[in-house]
Amino acid sequence: QVQLVESGGGLVQPGGSLRLSCEASGFTLDHSTIGWFRQAPGKEREGVSCISSTDGSTSTYYAESVKGRYTISGDNSKNTVYLQMNNVKPEDTAVYYCAAGWGVTVQAMCIRGKTNYWGQGTQVTVSS
Repeated sequence: QVQLVESGGGLVQPGGSLRLSCEASGFTLDHSTIGWFRQAPGKEREGVSCISSTDGSTSTYYAESVKGRYTISGDNSKNTVYLQMNNVKPEDTAVYYCAAGWGVTVQAMCIRGKTNYWGQGTQVTVSS
């Protein structure tokens, strides 16, 4: 049974940092694509960052809005994908979701939303 459990959300001040975790079960990260999406009130869901690992080769994608501030990484030993968020801004406020897919590129997942499973989401609020 595939499960994705997000954690690490919370309240952070502008300019601060936060690390989100997505713990996967029921499958291994190798040969899968994992993505972080976010949805703010009244806005469409946005693909923030995606990562795909196959036999030691890793591909990543970042939305322009987070490039240079966010870093996605995976720890196969913990079957967990992280999203390190630095220099956060009020416009980063949203519910952040983790998603998983197979046979999809990071671009297909993050840009076109090609996913198979979703987590329940974790709230990130950037405010002073």
